[in-house]
Amino acid sequence: MAPQQSIPLAANVLGTIGTVLWCIQSLPQIWHSYRTKSTEGLPAAMTFLWGTSGLPFGVYAICQNFNIPLQIQPQIFGFLFTVSWGQCMYYGRGWRAWKAVLAVAIIAIVFAALEVALVLTLRPLYWDNGVEWPITMIGVIAVVVLLSGYIPVPLELIKRRGRVVGIDFWFLLMDSSGALFSLLSLLVQDTFDTEFGTLYILCMAFEYAILISHGVWLLRTRGIRKRAKEAQTPYDDFPEAIEWQAQAWTLDWLSLKGIRRSKKDPEKDVSKLDEPIDAKV
Repeated sequence: MAPQQSIPLAANVLGTIGTVLWCIQSLPQIWHSYRTKSTEGLPAAMTFLWGTSGLPFGVYAICQNFNIPLQIQPQIFGFLFTVSWGQCMYYGRGWRAWKAVLAVAIIAIVFAALEVALVLTLRPLYWDNGVEWPITMIGVIAVVVLLSGYIPVPLELIKRRGRVVGIDFWFLLMDSSGALFSLLSLLVQDTFDTEFGTLYILCMAFEYAILISHGVWLLRTRGIRKRAKEAQTPYDDFPEAIEWQAQAWTLDWLSLKGIRRSKKDPEKDVSKLDEPIDAKV
């Protein structure tokens, strides 16, 4: 796809809204980790991959001459998630504060230098000589790296039977909204960019899936949470809740174990597998 020749006003407006949301989306997550002094449930691999994706996305957006907000977006997005990764190292891995700060600073400087070098090298090839494959490859790498960051999330959800822990819900809402407005800004440009468009669509799908997963968990545990509240005991300390959550790796919540059992013993009702366990007081 040739670089954009002109940018409609609507694309700039929508891109600005999307960029603002995507640039500040990680702030609630960073604040949540700082306030709780914990990054439990927040995969360090996810934050690192998202921070890394800012490099190829920045190169791609600049070389494609997107509207200015979408060119700025990857830089801030990548830096803030690199900071979030630093928090994972500090709170989750026990790194010293100076070591985490130094690592974030080195990564940011190296990524900035690489981005400048790649833009200065690839943009003339693309704009002046019409060589498209390097830019296409950079776009594909960016999409793959960012989407790979979601891979640890389902593992965390399975481990906790669909419960979302450590990921701020304001972050999820702002992330999905930012992707939506950024997608709309691409739609009103003169030409639609497939790589960025695919990314925004898949990001929204993953974010909504995470929110739905937690919503299902809330529905399934409403009885246990009610009994824990009546007992004036935090959910995580309630014996019935502890026992129910401990079954995560058996994958009962996907009913796979129940299906296998039903083949061995037809008289067992698979639908009863998710009935609440009697509280042990």
